[in-house]
Amino acid sequence: MTVTALLDGPGAEVLAGACAEYQPGKELQLVEKLRRRYDATLVTTAVTQAALRHRATAKFGPDARRMYFTPDGLEQATRTTVSTHRAVRIASTQIETVVDLGCGIGGDLITMARAGLQVTGVERDPETAAVARANLAAFDLPGEVLVGDAQAADLAPYDLVFADPARRADGRRVFDHNAYSPPWSFVTSLLERTACVKVAPGIPHDAIPDGVEAEWISDSGEVKEAALWSGKLYGGTPRRATLLPSQASVAEAPDAEVGPVGQYIYEPDGAVVRAGLVTAVAAAVDGWLLDPRIAYVTAAQYVPTQLASAYEVVEELPYKEKALRSWVRGHGIGTLEIKKRGVDLDPAQLRKKLAPKGSAAATLIITRIGRDAVAYSCRRVATTSP
Repeated sequence: MTVTALLDGPGAEVLAGACAEYQPGKELQLVEKLRRRYDATLVTTAVTQAALRHRATAKFGPDARRMYFTPDGLEQATRTTVSTHRAVRIASTQIETVVDLGCGIGGDLITMARAGLQVTGVERDPETAAVARANLAAFDLPGEVLVGDAQAADLAPYDLVFADPARRADGRRVFDHNAYSPPWSFVTSLLERTACVKVAPGIPHDAIPDGVEAEWISDSGEVKEAALWSGKLYGGTPRRATLLPSQASVAEAPDAEVGPVGQYIYEPDGAVVRAGLVTAVAAAVDGWLLDPRIAYVTAAQYVPTQLASAYEVVEELPYKEKALRSWVRGHGIGTLEIKKRGVDLDPAQLRKKLAPKGSAAATLIITRIGRDAVAYSCRRVATTSP
């Protein structure tokens, strides 16, 4: 039985009951209870949907309570904060009509329709297309969803083409852009016109066509995706990093000096690192790089910036397990955050070996300068607005 069985009639009734009583880990008890009143297959479908709505809250917030999902559709869907950022950028231009190729469950259709765009989705799987229609209807949003092949769709009527190529095969995540579906050759052909394509944040810089802006987007410090912008949406710069929810954005990478550690170490946001814009952090805090190949910035003074987390350096430590264990014990450290770049180590394993016990908290930054590994005892600086 499919999700569409839950849209009305007894299906809608059992879904409402399943969502009202759903508790993670107690699915079997809920199924047994509901089967006393409803068809067993319908109950299983409803409880599965209730579980998906519960999981989807992390991506869709309160909207998840009214939406419909498939497991694969939820996995690939963009969280609302990120898709809203994209929709607002699109709507700020002269673009009016958008076609979403491979629209999945319709998460992007929802945010684009809310932004005032005329949306059409194309989805090859009829069941998933029905879910996308149901999600638009759940919020009384206009738009249509067509069943068809993205590569065969007529793009002429639309101002913008949006695409989110599938990045999973045989149930596993695909990291190689050449393994996307539709294929990368189709993606690059879309980028010859006005288009926005969502790709994995690990996209190689040299795979991005000329005249296309790659925007790496993080949300609450976690890198979520890269969006490729072309045609009327090309911002005139090849790479950009955008940090949500602050909307801080950077697109320039000025030259930066390299020097010894200062009073503060800055760890650039992951989107800034992925975009290759680490030196923008150095410029923002009047700092320099610890090493030209490592994404750590240092400075003599603390300067608030949305682009990086800041740590005050307390002391430099020998990068030796015995010395670090002695430091942990001597300072009564029980909460130990370990940050590392450029060195081959597992922070969880090192933390276990150092056996922190006590009431104090500290951050240990381990990195490489030249050929040597170094360690710094640090104090995390509370985030403040610049």
